[in-house]
Amino acid sequence: MTPQRYARIRDMLAIRQPDLTVCMEQVHKPHNISAVIRTADAVGVHQVHAVWPGSRMRTLASSAAGSNSWVQVKTHRTVQDAVAQMKTQGMQILATHLSPTAVDFRDIDYTRPTCILMGQEKTGISQQALALADRNIIIPMVGMVQSLNVSVASALILYEAQRQRQLAGMYQRENSLLDEQEQQRLLFEGGYPVLARVAKRKKLPRPTINQQGQIVADAAWWAAMQSSGR
Repeated sequence: MTPQRYARIRDMLAIRQPDLTVCMEQVHKPHNISAVIRTADAVGVHQVHAVWPGSRMRTLASSAAGSNSWVQVKTHRTVQDAVAQMKTQGMQILATHLSPTAVDFRDIDYTRPTCILMGQEKTGISQQALALADRNIIIPMVGMVQSLNVSVASALILYEAQRQRQLAGMYQRENSLLDEQEQQRLLFEGGYPVLARVAKRKKLPRPTINQQGQIVADAAWWAAMQSSGR
């Protein structure tokens, strides 16, 4: 890893927003999943959530993971499980849904810990999810269509969240809010992607990345990496 890449990753980690996330409820089109994750990375979201019951969840996770290695994808079998986890982190749950009580998405305070709940492409958010949400939000529409593509809608809301957080100085930090173990994971997997894949395949422990961006590991680790066996 070059010093320039190490510095760039460190700068990215310093402004990650672990208390801002998106939860996709049964969003199933790979290009939509990838687009949501790409936007999440662009605004500094560290982790997104995906809900899909049954065997479909493995396929969903695979398609999502391939779209951006910098954003962690957490999968859940039920929306109740997903929301419960985020509420333990003190997040407000915002459902994108047209209802009599829905408010303009720009009227929300996104400097608070926030989860944006996005519904399935065809049917939208389930009744179970709506019952768990703290508020419903809408994107004003003045044309003939009544909704936007899920990835477009999530981008608009995330960039409003970014705007508010930038004004509040939440992107102006020197130290990351992520724990050191997670930072080390991203430094290794992002700085040494080929070695990271080999280490994972061989089930080797993750090495430490020092302040110069170099791998710190003993001779046995390097020997195992270089061996031809699995």
